[in-house]
Amino acid sequence: MTLTGITVAPSGRPSRCGSVLSRLRPGLPISRDTALCLIRCSDDDLPELLEAARAAKQSFKPGVITYSRKVFLPLTNLCRDYCGYCIFRRDPSDPGAHTMTPEEVLNVAREGEKLSCTEALFSLGDKPELLFSEMRETLRHLGYKSTLHYLEAMCELVLRETSLLPHPNPGLLSAEWIARLSRVSPSMGLMLETTNVELLRPGAAHDNAPDKVPAKRLRTLEEAGKQKVPFTTGLLIGIGESTEDRVGTLLAIRNLHERYGHIQEVIVQNFRVKPTIPMAGWPEPSQGEMLRTVAVARLLMPNVNIQAPPNLSAPYYEELLYAGINDWGGISPLTPDYINPEKPWPHLDQLRLRTEANGFKLRQRLPVYPEFLPGVMAKPGLLSDKLHAAVDNQGLARRAA
Repeated sequence: MTLTGITVAPSGRPSRCGSVLSRLRPGLPISRDTALCLIRCSDDDLPELLEAARAAKQSFKPGVITYSRKVFLPLTNLCRDYCGYCIFRRDPSDPGAHTMTPEEVLNVAREGEKLSCTEALFSLGDKPELLFSEMRETLRHLGYKSTLHYLEAMCELVLRETSLLPHPNPGLLSAEWIARLSRVSPSMGLMLETTNVELLRPGAAHDNAPDKVPAKRLRTLEEAGKQKVPFTTGLLIGIGESTEDRVGTLLAIRNLHERYGHIQEVIVQNFRVKPTIPMAGWPEPSQGEMLRTVAVARLLMPNVNIQAPPNLSAPYYEELLYAGINDWGGISPLTPDYINPEKPWPHLDQLRLRTEANGFKLRQRLPVYPEFLPGVMAKPGLLSDKLHAAVDNQGLARRAA
C-alpha cells in the first residue's frame, strides 16, 4: 500500500496498538478506549488500521462506493454565526452577500435536472433575520416570516416543479420545523462538528457563534431521531479539538443512532485554510490524521454510511477508500462548493476512474440512502410520489450514471 506523505514501512519496534488491531472483527463496533488507541496509532500501525476499516466497510456494503449528484443552492449566505474557519457567511454590507430569489432557485434546479442531478442541496446561514434588519426586509419583500419559512417554500417549489429532491442544511431546528421540513424533503442535515465546548471560548473557532453550542446541536439531532427523519451529520477536524474530542464527537453520534436509528450518514470533514478567514494561520490536519479519523469512524459505526469529501483531500482523495468510506458525498457537475470554493469537486469521470481503479463500482444515490427510503416513501403525498419516480430497484438513483 502506498500512502502519500506517510511512512508505512514497518520499523520492527514494538507496536502499542498491534494487539488491539489483531482483536478487531468486521461488523463489531469498537469501544471508546480502543478508538482512542487507534486514532493515535503510529505510522507503523496505520496500514493494519486501514485494512481493518476497509474490511469493515466491505462487510457493510461490499464492492460499491456511492455519491449524490447535486446542485448546490446557497439560499442565503447571511448568517448570525461568526465561525473562525468560514468563508461562506456574510454580513449584509459585505461584498457577495446574497439571498437567492425563487426564480434563481428554480433556474439552477432545472439546469441541474438536465445534467441528471437528483439532489438539491440547500445551504444557508442560521436564522440571519434575528441579527440583520436587512434580512427581515428581504423576507418581507419575498412574502415570508422567517428564513425557515422561505426555505420550506423553496424546497416545495423544487419538489413540485422539478425531479430533484431537496436536502436542506438549515442549522438548528425545533421539533416543529423538523416536522415541517420533513414533508418537503426526504432527508436533512446538521453537522455536529465537535462536542468540545472549549471551542466557544474567545478567540476559538466557535467564538461568537451561538448556534454552534454542542448541546443545542445534539438536541436537533435527537429530535430528528424521535421523528425518524433520515439525518446527515458529522465532525469537522482540525479546528482546535483533540483526538479525544474527535472520538467523543463520534461516540455522541453513535449513541444517538443506537437510540433512534436515524443517522443516515456521518461525514468526516477536514478543515482547509483560506486566506481571508480568522484562522488563516491555523495548521490543517494532515492526510494521516484524516485517514485515522475516517478509519476510527468506520470501526466505531461499522453499519453506518461514512463519507469524506474528495475535493478536500485532493489530489490524493482515493486514499480515503483505504480508510473505510462507502460514499463520496454530494458532487455537482454544475455548481461550485460554496463552502470551500477554492477546492473544486473532481470531475465525475475522474472520480469513477479512481474509484474503479481501487476495486469499487461507483453508483449514484439519492439524497436519502436506500435503507432509509421505505420509511419516507410510506407516507403518501408529493414527496413519496417523487421518490418512487426517482429510485431504482436497488434504492439508488434511477438515472444512475
